Amino acid sequence: MVGCHLYFIICHKNQTYFVIVRKLLRKLPTEKEGMNPVLIEATPTTPAINFCTDGRLLIEGRSLPRNVNEFYKPLIEWITNLSVEAVILDVNMEYFNSASEKMLLTLLKSLDANSRIKSLIINWHYEAGDDSVLETGQIFEELLRRVPFRYHEYSETA
Repeated sequence: MVGCHLYFIICHKNQTYFVIVRKLLRKLPTEKEGMNPVLIEATPTTPAINFCTDGRLLIEGRSLPRNVNEFYKPLIEWITNLSVEAVILDVNMEYFNSASEKMLLTLLKSLDANSRIKSLIINWHYEAGDDSVLETGQIFEELLRRVPFRYHEYSETA
């Protein structure tokens, strides 16, 4: 855990007290500390994230967060520290803005560069007729060194 200090000034019976309170801040664990799964529920502006320590990873939904770095940087750090032999990442993005697209590519490059991962597959899901999402996956695949993409087209559900 990483610590920080919070300071409070308390006034009581005409006396002023300066109080230091130590508050522990959560940080993502490193490889040595052991990994914890990452579960984030989808919101209207952020995708659902389900990163399991056994190598099953899922990113699903819409991505247009107000602060894209705040959302994706901890995920990229988690992936950088991931130590498993095989990873299967399912990406099922309904929509993502250009800032999210850049961070997704950074996340994928981090997976690609993680030498502890020996087998890596990306399942890229896209809606029938959504050529933009399909083409983005194809561009990402070309930019990565060793990651095969499997493309899965699905029909819009009512």
